[in-house]
Amino acid sequence: MQSRELGRSGLEVSAEGLGCMGMSEFYGSADEAEAKEVIHRALDLGVDFLDTADMYGPFTNEELVGEAISGRRDEVVLATKFGFVRGPHGERLGVRGDPEYVRQCCEDSLRRLGVEQIDLYYQHRVDPEVPIEETVGAMGELVAAGKVAHLGLSEASPETIRRAHATHPISALQTEYSLWSRDPEAEILPTVRELGIGFVAYSPLGRGFLTGRFRSAGDLPEGDFRRLNPRFEGENLDRNLELVGRVEELAAAIGVAPGQLALAWVLAQGEDVVAIPGTKRLAYLEQNVAAAELELSAEDLLRLDAAAPVGSAAGDRYADMSPLDR
Repeated sequence: MQSRELGRSGLEVSAEGLGCMGMSEFYGSADEAEAKEVIHRALDLGVDFLDTADMYGPFTNEELVGEAISGRRDEVVLATKFGFVRGPHGERLGVRGDPEYVRQCCEDSLRRLGVEQIDLYYQHRVDPEVPIEETVGAMGELVAAGKVAHLGLSEASPETIRRAHATHPISALQTEYSLWSRDPEAEILPTVRELGIGFVAYSPLGRGFLTGRFRSAGDLPEGDFRRLNPRFEGENLDRNLELVGRVEELAAAIGVAPGQLALAWVLAQGEDVVAIPGTKRLAYLEQNVAAAELELSAEDLLRLDAAAPVGSAAGDRYADMSPLDR
């Protein structure tokens, strides 16, 4: 597994990381023992960049990751996030970015993870009620205190990114990016490249849709949030299946799985781009990791660009787009 530097921050991570969210919530049930096996196997394969957040579970995903990396801390670049407020029973209570909340969340995450320092600490969503300078200023204090090594933002607009970076160096910007979510190419990617900020692509497999495994909402497990995702519903689903069909044809011609082709495309978008596909299954982990070795030709990339051009996916990325900083 090759390493990539996130922008000009000096933070090196595996080109492909591991998103751990689905091990605790959102994508149906999961087996904690297998989830830990997936993390251990990822580390064995050279995947050292693990992504979690306090709101996953809620709160239990950080504990799971912390237990899994116990004894292997020096092999891990650990990223977590704060910003979404959730109650003990999973209630959604909005977004917070005030300094007091930043400090408390960091202490809670350190405790749950069982570590002394977080390698990359993201603001999960921007709080529209708090100036970004105040939030990032408090995050910078965590760096000065040695509790956090690098700072990141998730789903932030170009203006917010610039203001945040002027307050304290931002090492990474995380947002959704895949063959069916190419919006970052217009403004986000140019902005972070200008500023020397690394780009972390979450959901690089289109929430699993680009693997070709799902043909209807009924293929999704009970309790899976994708059942209520606009891109998995009605006419949107039909149009998106056409997109996946084109990717499947290209993958078959190359001799790889469609999900591997989709991942390889993300990784081919630049040496400053890191993908964090999530999985809770060993078999899918192995398949995803193999995609990092796939080299696409210029012709392959042109064909993919034609098969899944910007704006070709039907439907919003979330049922509620309001938390996004646009």
